[in-house]
Amino acid sequence: MSRLSSVLTTVVATTACVCVSAPPAAAAEPVVSRGVTIPAFYTPPAELPAGNGVLVRHEPLPLGLSLPGLDGRPLPGTATRLMYTSTDSGGQPVAVTGAYIEPSAHWKGEGPRPLVVVGSGTMGQGDQCAPSLALQHPLTLNGQTVTLGYENLAIYRLLATGAAVVVTDYVGLGATDRLHTYVNRLDQGHAMLDAARAARSVPDASVTAASRVGMYGYSQGGGASASAAELQRAYAPDVRLAGTYSGAPPADLTEVMKGIDGSALAGALGWSINGFAQAEPEVREVVEANINATGRAALKDISTTCVGDAIFGYGFTRSTEWTSSGKSLGEIIAREPGAQAVLDKQRLGMTKPTGPVRLVTGVQDDIVPHEQARRLAVDWCARGGDVTYQAVRLPNLGDKLLTNHVAPLLTDQGNAVTWLTDRLAGRPTTSNCPDVPARP
Repeated sequence: MSRLSSVLTTVVATTACVCVSAPPAAAAEPVVSRGVTIPAFYTPPAELPAGNGVLVRHEPLPLGLSLPGLDGRPLPGTATRLMYTSTDSGGQPVAVTGAYIEPSAHWKGEGPRPLVVVGSGTMGQGDQCAPSLALQHPLTLNGQTVTLGYENLAIYRLLATGAAVVVTDYVGLGATDRLHTYVNRLDQGHAMLDAARAARSVPDASVTAASRVGMYGYSQGGGASASAAELQRAYAPDVRLAGTYSGAPPADLTEVMKGIDGSALAGALGWSINGFAQAEPEVREVVEANINATGRAALKDISTTCVGDAIFGYGFTRSTEWTSSGKSLGEIIAREPGAQAVLDKQRLGMTKPTGPVRLVTGVQDDIVPHEQARRLAVDWCARGGDVTYQAVRLPNLGDKLLTNHVAPLLTDQGNAVTWLTDRLAGRPTTSNCPDVPARP
């Protein structure tokens, strides 16, 4: 058994929250998550090659939505499933999966074909929720799980511009050796940047080290793209970052926990607790000491759910139901300095982002609260960032229903794609930091 498998086995034995077993010893024994057989491709090898962004393996990926083009090439492009190396938040090598799509559309902008790294919004924590699998199976509905590739629309719009796209599954989503570390700042930022590196090595890919790179993400993806922009200078200076779109970023997890708890997406609180319990002993100890039998069972079940499963199974659940004291998980973590410090380390806005950033948040968003996202723009501006901040003003579409969070994703998507395409073409932009209010 590999060292990683040994560590994971120990964690499973010592915490109630980490509920995914080590990969099977024999490749003939497939991993099955809620009735979905995860392809053997997603089980990492025992040893990984040295370096970050190194392509471990690849194979053709059939797109679930594709049309034949007039020139014989499929629309919107040709996809390749990827596994590549990255570094996790503990500084250890990790395998990450994803997909690269070579577009059929020609790039008409300045310079070589650019690349957009897409960090998907929240998909879930079960391996069957991986964005690369959603490209192949846009809808999975088998009576045990519900997955929907809602990010495919943005991906296809980006491909239509002539830019290549690489989609990351993040750490542990798809890859079967560990649990997905949901909203972990370092894991997500590293996975985004290393996806850009890995894309250059895909056979027949037209992107190179000279290609301009854009980061694109909303919600969980907005936090991932924001993290990548902050980390690029130190972690991946070879990635030629030309612009970043960050929509509804969870910049302050302490505030986001309050927004999610008791909402339609309450299951996401379980995903974050599970992920941090796996990676951070301080969180694991606090959760183990305070969780009750109901919470234990819920966190185990949630660890294999996708968004649809979480909404149907845990919508509007309050974490007070999961604790022995009846206090919320947010309250419990806040009174434990070690566990709170873990969340504080996840805070975005402490570092100036590389290149121009377009940050968008809906003023009615009560799932990933508007104010903490707006404050990220203020923090970046104070550090000299080139920030274009946009507040999306829509009517209140229902408290805690997820509608106030999803609506800006749809209404702003066209503007987001246009803005990012302009950056990839080398067109200048002007920061509106002087107009961003220091207070709401």
